Amino acid sequence: MKTKFILLAGLIFTMHNLFAQNVRFVNSGVIEFEKSINQHAAIRKMMARAGGMISGSFDDYKKSLPQFKILKSTLTFSGNKTLFTPIAEAGSLPGMFGGSLESEQSNITYTDLSANSFTTEKTFFEETFLIKDSPRKINWKLTSEMRDIAGYECRRANAIIMDSVYVVAFYTDKIPVSGGPESFTGLPGMILGVALPHDNITWFAKTVTDKSVPVTEIKPPTKGKPLDNKGLFETINKVLSRWGSQAGSMIKLLVL
Repeated sequence: MKTKFILLAGLIFTMHNLFAQNVRFVNSGVIEFEKSINQHAAIRKMMARAGGMISGSFDDYKKSLPQFKILKSTLTFSGNKTLFTPIAEAGSLPGMFGGSLESEQSNITYTDLSANSFTTEKTFFEETFLIKDSPRKINWKLTSEMRDIAGYECRRANAIIMDSVYVVAFYTDKIPVSGGPESFTGLPGMILGVALPHDNITWFAKTVTDKSVPVTEIKPPTKGKPLDNKGLFETINKVLSRWGSQAGSMIKLLVL
């Protein structure tokens, strides 16, 4: 009996090792993301916050633009460095009210996870800022829910950021880089999906290309007026101080 047990244990150990050898961990490559904005839902909320100060009816706006606006971007990664870059599309359909923050994607974000630093080139109200600081600390809570994204099995995690923004993220430990789109980081693997359910916005990976990327090709942006997170928040508050009830939602979008 003892001999059979030893043989069985040896067989299980051998099979585990063979399986582990076949698991492919991706350490560098390019991820293509799509950001989706539910414009109809966002417009309904904007009109409610404005208290009828926006002219026209909700039905008029629904007829004038598609429900979802799709924006594309790439996340290039190598080792512990990532670079999130929006893709400008010629001839893309207009967003809400011609170009509101909800329908745009203007952040170029570089993150060095080893150095605990990030640099973001951020443009709003026709001015460009270069934000240098440490990555946002997010207190993620892992769940048992799983979802397939771009061919990777991903685990769900939830968090609250900026005191009130509910975030749902899906990450894979098969890409052992604690990065993600925009400023979302801090999970034990690459984030391939993010949803802001109360803000009608999602980012989901469509493809993951496993390829060698020289770390020297991943460089931070350099354009814009230098600020840190505190300076950015103070600048935004000053600019939006007269926006009343609209200011809160605008600030959230600007500091993501």
